[in-house]
Amino acid sequence: MAAVDETPLVGEKPKDYVVRLAELKALAVPAGPDEIVLGADTTVVVDGEMLGKPADAADARRMLARLSGRQHQVITGVCLKRGAEMVRDCAVTTVWFAPMSAREIEEYVSSGEPMDKAGAYAIQGLASKFVQRIDGCYFNVVGLPVALVSGYLQRFPNPEKVCSAPPINR
Repeated sequence: MAAVDETPLVGEKPKDYVVRLAELKALAVPAGPDEIVLGADTTVVVDGEMLGKPADAADARRMLARLSGRQHQVITGVCLKRGAEMVRDCAVTTVWFAPMSAREIEEYVSSGEPMDKAGAYAIQGLASKFVQRIDGCYFNVVGLPVALVSGYLQRFPNPEKVCSAPPINR
């Protein structure tokens, strides 16, 4: 996993933020000229606020309370690099959460699942029961927009090897 500083720049927009981190991660992975490196990063955005991983259980409760009964966006930036060639893009998925009671939030936080997830939830896990609907790519919410990445991989025919810098926030 590529270690990069995930601090947003002053005034940085969420899409720019995740694409910048994806690129930094891809650049941080040593690779030969014919190897493809994939860097990715995900954030959750509600009311313009980016929600990364919760710092602690109280932060997870705060994030989940913000998401309860509302819609938010999950944005994943990707960067594919081979030699000097580089492709950068992002995917946006809108997610609608059902209202959650304080008890439901507490039970979910107590499971430990939210602690290493952007926005304090995993759509593929226990939080799936809170998701009313999505508009966009489900796999983007999981952490990697597979169809988007697959389409861009076509720009790099016959790769000898793919090196991956997985998303840190998801």
